[in-house]
Formats: sequence, C-alpha cells, structure tokens
Amino acid sequence: FFFFHLLRLLRISTILTSIYTTMKFFTALVATLAATASAFAPTKSASFGSRAVAVKAAEGELYIDQDRRNLMNLILVGSAAVTVGGLAVPYILFFVPPSAGGGAGGSPAKNALGDDLFSKAYLASHGAGDHSLAQGLKGDATYLIVKEDGTLENYGLNAVCTHLGCVVPWSAANNKFMCPCHGSQYAPDGHVVRGPAPLPLALAHCDVAEDDKIIFSPWTEDDFRTGGKGWWN
Repeated sequence: FFFFHLLRLLRISTILTSIYTTMKFFTALVATLAATASAFAPTKSASFGSRAVAVKAAEGELYIDQDRRNLMNLILVGSAAVTVGGLAVPYILFFVPPSAGGGAGGSPAKNALGDDLFSKAYLASHGAGDHSLAQGLKGDATYLIVKEDGTLENYGLNAVCTHLGCVVPWSAANNKFMCPCHGSQYAPDGHVVRGPAPLPLALAHCDVAEDDKIIFSPWTEDDFRTGGKGWWN
C-alpha cells in the first residue's frame, strides 16, 4: 500500500522537476524575444527636427512599422501560450480519475504481484464470508468480499481508514474491520460501528467481465449505507 503511494509521490516529483526545467527555458526564451522585439521599436533619440525632415520627405506621412511590432508581440504571446498549455494540460490530467460511472470501463483487480484476478480461480480458493485485499482503483488496497452463496459481492471496500489513513485489517473472529492504530471499527459492509473514524469505508463497483476478470470501477451513486452521496465523490 505505502509502495503505491511512494510511486505516486515520485511521479509528482518528476513532473515538478520537468516543469521547473521548462520554465527556466521559457524565461530565457521570453528574454530573447523581448530583446528582439525592442529592435523594431522606434528610437527615442531622434530629435524633433529630424522627425520633421522625415515627415516632409514622406510627404506628410509619419511611418512607424507597427505591423512588425504587432507580429513580434503575437510571436511572444503565442510562444508563452503553447509552452504553458503544454505543461498545464498533462499536469492537470494527472489528477483526474481514470474513469467515472457505473460498472463498466474500470480497472482489473490485481493481486500483490500485480497479476489480474479472475473470478472462477479466485472463488475456488476463497470461501464464503472471505474478505481479502486486492489492488483496486489507483492502486489502493481494496477488499473483495465473497458472499454466503459463494459469489462475489457487487462492491469492494477501500481498506484505507477514514480517520488517519491506516490500512484496516479484517477480523474474521469478530466479523468486522478493526483498525489497530486508534481503535476504529467498521461493519462487514464498511459503515462505522466505533470511532474515531468519522466516515464509512469508500465503495467501488465490483463486476466480472466477459473474460472472467474481476473489475473495479468508481462508485458514483448514492452510498446505500448512508442514503446520501458518497464522501469520496
């Protein structure tokens, strides 16, 4: 569990390093473009008399190359927009959940080795009432629940305690989840039966695909245990 979060932190660190390096390059690019643009600006050293001569020579038309200045400004702004946009879009998408909605388009449940879990093989080795951990959405530890009839429950429970983020173990002897850190306890369906945890364990849809893979997907409907919107949405 901590290993998955460490990998996420390393990915964020890599992104921030890339942003810092690119912004240094962008700063140098802006300075270069600004210096180039200044070359096309009219000088202030020309005297009023010389301007008058230029006006007279041009038959009353004072010429300033405004088109060229506008072009340089557009190049400067466009370069800034492309650079910032190229950095911001993937950075924002990194924090967007991979999917949303009901029981389709989710992520395969995996074991500790990262192998996909298949329903028939899993149920053959896990009896009724079993609550075992698998890798769920975003790599979070998630409980697969086997019902009394020997089939999988249609939801999984995120194992992260809603108090301070510990991974809550299942106690078969007590038929509930019991956090050893601060004493929080949860019923088999994940609702709180003893504090200090303030919220129930997060839900995820659990379905079996056509190829027999066990699939987790985000739970966006109301929480059936509280009757309201899930706090994780």
